[in-house]
Amino acid sequence: MKAVEVGVVKIEIYKDLCKECGICISFCPHKVLDRSEEINSRGFHPPKVVSEDKCTECRLCELLCPDFAIAIKSSKHL
Repeated sequence: MKAVEVGVVKIEIYKDLCKECGICISFCPHKVLDRSEEINSRGFHPPKVVSEDKCTECRLCELLCPDFAIAIKSSKHL
């Protein structure tokens, strides 16, 4: 798991749950995520955070991920 501090938002990516469907990357309105070169234990490339300052905590990546591989946590709930 990789947690990235994004101002008051923490983006948690559970890399080994990812199956590289690309939904999180495609639907992020601010292009916060991109495909990483890293390969997880299942042989897939999980997403990586590339523009953390652009995250608006819309949660689309978290809500649309079919494998629950992304969690968005704001400082309000930490």
